[in-house]
Amino acid sequence: MSPVFDVAIVGAGAAGLFCAGIAGQRGLRVLLLDHAPKMAEKIRISGGGRCNFTNRELDPRQPQRHFLSQNPAFCRSALARYTPGDFIALLQRHGVPFEEKHKGQLFCSRSAQDLIELLLRECGAGGVTHWQPCGVRAVHWHDGAPGARYRLETERGAVVAHAVVVATGGLPVPKIGASDWGLRLAQQFGLPIVAPRPALVPLTFEASSWAPFVHLAGLALPVHIATGNKKQGMAFDEDLLFTHRGLSGPAGLQISSYWNPGQPLRIDLHPQAPLEATLLAAKAAGVRKRLPNLLAQQLPQRLCDIWTEHRPDWQRPVSDCSDKALAQLAASLHQWAPTPHGDEGWAKAEVMRGGVDTRQLRSQSMESTQPGLYFIGEVVDVTGWLGGYNFQWAWASAHACALALPQASHCSP
Repeated sequence: MSPVFDVAIVGAGAAGLFCAGIAGQRGLRVLLLDHAPKMAEKIRISGGGRCNFTNRELDPRQPQRHFLSQNPAFCRSALARYTPGDFIALLQRHGVPFEEKHKGQLFCSRSAQDLIELLLRECGAGGVTHWQPCGVRAVHWHDGAPGARYRLETERGAVVAHAVVVATGGLPVPKIGASDWGLRLAQQFGLPIVAPRPALVPLTFEASSWAPFVHLAGLALPVHIATGNKKQGMAFDEDLLFTHRGLSGPAGLQISSYWNPGQPLRIDLHPQAPLEATLLAAKAAGVRKRLPNLLAQQLPQRLCDIWTEHRPDWQRPVSDCSDKALAQLAASLHQWAPTPHGDEGWAKAEVMRGGVDTRQLRSQSMESTQPGLYFIGEVVDVTGWLGGYNFQWAWASAHACALALPQASHCSP
């Protein structure tokens, strides 16, 4: 006889571990499986090894402000019912120290391992059966079998379960075990997929167009960055990092989730104040400094040198520059519009944009239109901003699912 469980949860990352612990503590027989040899590796490596696990600035009244989806209102229910404050309270109960950084971002004070151990303790308290590494080779649906609607063929043998929860994450960082298993399973049961693409990922440019900026690699500065038109586009005020191949840092990663191929970016490299007035005032005062050197009082010297080196009229003493040249220089810095060629791909992306179409899921439970089949976390078409929002979606969607499972596991199909 194959082992029988109320629910089999496939994927032991943030969403899967959290869902398993809650479901187990509610009295369900839970099997948690993951094919990866290392446990919760994405938690372990995130946030520089300290895991940015949530964000205080998420507004429960309109949480969809910080998330992308083709069905934007879908995430509201789960995020409003399980808030950052709820997860913070869990850490406090377990005595896990944490600290707040930039813009409401919360990190483990010591190590992400503290968070992994918390989740494992929650699973232990729920009597969760945890098989890892253990891949799932196939999932079969048995209509008309109230106690065991699904049969899973695993590397440790067959099991049966009333419900299956898919918490397999997205496609980023394949070297730690990311795969498209969850997307393929959704398609097996006729559920549509929103085309996946890398998000929170560095943007790249063609080598020839980026050649003038290669020597700026490692330079960072605060910018205002936008893409799309002013009515339907998106904008952020964050730090931008120049790389050998393009743009990264918080500004580059945030805007990458909204950028579409062929679109130019709109970047203000000095959003603090208009540069034209400063330059014209210096000219009126008879300042004899070379224009790049005067500009370096406002921006990094390396940027000023590279920005002005191919324009002879930007190499002169400020007092010798025409008003037109000064205005053009200021405009070029406030209205830089480079067009990326692409991005660094799944190897460098932090999350996946797209996934299982939420129009096929119930927002209260995360159950799909396929009875007893649930999808939570990153595999779903809900993508958060940089700064802990994606982990909060993992906790919230897992919580919504786990609370729905007891009722689902005792009803007939």
